[in-house]
Amino acid sequence: MRFTDIELGAYLDEDLDAVQMAEIEKALRSDPAILTRLKTIRQNTLTGSHSLGAIWRRNRLSCPTREQLGNFLLGIMSPEEQHFVKTHIDLCGCRQCQANLDDLQQQQSEAALVAETRRTRYFQSSAGYLSQQREQSD
Repeated sequence: MRFTDIELGAYLDEDLDAVQMAEIEKALRSDPAILTRLKTIRQNTLTGSHSLGAIWRRNRLSCPTREQLGNFLLGIMSPEEQHFVKTHIDLCGCRQCQANLDDLQQQQSEAALVAETRRTRYFQSSAGYLSQQREQSD
């Protein structure tokens, strides 16, 4: 299988989806030429040979911010913004944004659980207080 320098650079930056990463790792075991190309790409990156595309990907200029991802989860974005975020995560397969989204979903679930627990405690304490008041008045 033939890989482009862009794909190999993305492999080095761990910006590929799991399937593509596995394909390159498998090819690395059987084709020493790919390893040589990876070394060259890495060396060029370390010595300052950067393409505009590499700078764009490395700095994640197309990634939505964490705040935007939170707004996406809450459903408070315009349809265009929602489409962009969904495409970025689903189609582009941005692993960093997916990890941020997963983290935000977990925080959202934990916050809901804490709120429910707090609501239950308030109810129980209020119900206990009110029942004591009723017993004293009887």
